[in-house]
Amino acid sequence: MKYAGRLAAVAVVGALSLAACGTDNNSSGSTNGTSSAAAPAAGNDNGLSGTINAAGSSAQANAIDQWKKDFQAKNSGVSLNYQPSGSGAGVQSFIAGTVDFAGSDSALKDDKGEPAQADARCKTGKAINIPMVTGPVAVVYNLPGVDGLQLSPKTIGGIFDSKITKWDDAAIKADNPDAKLPSTPISAFHRSDESGTSDNFTKFLKATAGWPYEPAKAWPAEAKGQGAKGSDQVAASVKSTEGSIGYVELSFAENSQLSKAKVANGSGEFVELTADSAAKTVETAEITGTGNDLKLSIDYATKTAGAYPIVLVTYEITCEKGLAPEQAKIVKEFLTYTSSDEGQAALKDLGYAPLAGELLTKVRTAVGAIS
Repeated sequence: MKYAGRLAAVAVVGALSLAACGTDNNSSGSTNGTSSAAAPAAGNDNGLSGTINAAGSSAQANAIDQWKKDFQAKNSGVSLNYQPSGSGAGVQSFIAGTVDFAGSDSALKDDKGEPAQADARCKTGKAINIPMVTGPVAVVYNLPGVDGLQLSPKTIGGIFDSKITKWDDAAIKADNPDAKLPSTPISAFHRSDESGTSDNFTKFLKATAGWPYEPAKAWPAEAKGQGAKGSDQVAASVKSTEGSIGYVELSFAENSQLSKAKVANGSGEFVELTADSAAKTVETAEITGTGNDLKLSIDYATKTAGAYPIVLVTYEITCEKGLAPEQAKIVKEFLTYTSSDEGQAALKDLGYAPLAGELLTKVRTAVGAIS
């Protein structure tokens, strides 16, 4: 059964530096006290104790860091370890049973057999994709003297497929008829680790630019370019390399003070990345999963006026049923907090887009089903 979903307009402002720590080593934990439907105010200890381990998306690392700080202020007996190892590594750690939930910028993939493998890990229940963070993907560049760069999807695809190699290429000139473009060689940086950001970015290119490769978390070797591990290292590489370009989530672009290109949507309109422009694309996301599996479909070729087309959703992937009771209790309480009004509001100053409306209601229902 298919459900239509819409995300309400959201604000995306500011950023904080990346700060996340953790380990993939599994630890046992115990809990006590009672759960509550909503997280208590900061400073009110909820009586929980124990340890949970998680890994995955570096795109949500800033969000997890803030949530961890706030949640542990309420639950001083809880230890939460999150390793921002990349979406692909996080999913594999979850399947292997070494973490209690995984953060991934793409849902479990049918063509890789991930849903069945994750279900087997859960044993007594199904693994579910729970969207928790939405974030625009910025195309960032380092080209002194060039402001307000405009790039069509086809041009972006040519750059990242190593077909367009200089900044004064005819395709870039056509997108920027009034700009003075240097003949500087282009250094295109991509993620070297398996990444949901790469998966979403290549989905955008496939849908809009005639990208010749299948979308995937792993960057296609045929496209060449220069790899950097994690969103933070891509941002750092672009910042330190004149003539470079890359793709990172908005929070990393803002934190590194990188220039962001305007990107053409499906109608050919060059759109600046703002809170409203990202929200217009996110609002068209459709829920294609069933039950409490909230897998989304994003229209990367949106023709909505003023819509910025490159966005991603980070899912928390865990067992609806099947975690050890001690871990299930803490995971449920933590995700109850992250999906609360307070938890989502905390995203506004981190460069992310809070969930809202019908989707947020469904997310809270899915979290409530964890046992």
